[in-house]
Amino acid sequence: MVWAKMKFPFEKRVKLAQGLWLLSWLAIVGGALNFCFGCFLKTEIRRRTEVMDNSNIHIVPNTLIVSGLAAIGINYFAGQICQDALDVGRFPRWKTFLKPYCCCAIIFTSLTLIGVILSFTMRSSLEGSLQVGLRNALRFYKDTDTPGRCFQKQTIDHLQMEFRCCGNNDYRDWFEVQWISNRYLDFSSKEVKDRIKSNVDGRYLLDGVPFSCCNPSSARPCIQYKLTNNSAHYNYEHQTEELNIFVRGCREALLSYYTALMNSIGAGVLLLFLVVLASLRYLQTSMEAVIGQENTEIETEGYLLEKNVSETIVEYLNPVMKLLLLNQVQDGLVKKSVRMSINYRQLPQVKDHFKISSCCVFLICDNEKQTA
Repeated sequence: MVWAKMKFPFEKRVKLAQGLWLLSWLAIVGGALNFCFGCFLKTEIRRRTEVMDNSNIHIVPNTLIVSGLAAIGINYFAGQICQDALDVGRFPRWKTFLKPYCCCAIIFTSLTLIGVILSFTMRSSLEGSLQVGLRNALRFYKDTDTPGRCFQKQTIDHLQMEFRCCGNNDYRDWFEVQWISNRYLDFSSKEVKDRIKSNVDGRYLLDGVPFSCCNPSSARPCIQYKLTNNSAHYNYEHQTEELNIFVRGCREALLSYYTALMNSIGAGVLLLFLVVLASLRYLQTSMEAVIGQENTEIETEGYLLEKNVSETIVEYLNPVMKLLLLNQVQDGLVKKSVRMSINYRQLPQVKDHFKISSCCVFLICDNEKQTA
């Protein structure tokens, strides 16, 4: 059963080839954008690996990079096919190439689709990774003398200033961790001693945030210490007044940033690839009906699938399976020939062993005759 059949007069075939040629070059640009975007996303994720708990999110940029590179090559050949489709004498040379070409195009278009789906479904995984990663990053903020964590403070400060955020969920997360190193605490001070003694774990906790949480857009000088103490500041009400620090948490800010990046270009490029693939299939089937005809300007029919979906998949997979089976047979023949050559090399050793065994039997028989 032919699926999505359309009639193509000569003028319509020419317009289809010309339009597809233009679309294929647009798809090349889209593939290049996909590749560059994948590289940019991978770089952005690598820049902030310190605030992420795992690297599963790397599968999204990796998929975009591979599909982008493949799209450049596939759509370049699509442009060449469109040019030759305008000349009936040159088009037949592509006939044997078109079926495996369509298979590759479908595979890599599906890869782009997988990348788009992953960019939506990986949101929860990314959120969990940021939740744990940022919590650990806040805990290690003070460890500027610890190997492997020397730049943790710098990373968090730059992150909070760049994304205008504070803490993990919000600024109150800083109240639960000791973010000032012991080397900068005066342990002879009564206030420091009282704060450490009042905590079960012996940590120096305070209702304050690092300087990078301060909002430069605020007209009031930054209040970063004693945020919950209204009497510590003039004309200040913690519950009602708008704070002059960033209120949004960094997890929410980073999550919005990465999901916007992942969802921005993939869907548009995928749609373009699908249009190119469908148009190329129509051009292929409509031009195959012209081959061998005296009048090349006749009206022909084009379609997407000659059979149903399952039969088409089997038809396209058969050559691949035959190729794989042929490779397995060739590997078996090679291994068999290697074994035969090894056995052939061992034949002289077998002959020598047979000669030695024969001599031993002859000597034993001779000794028995003499004793008799």
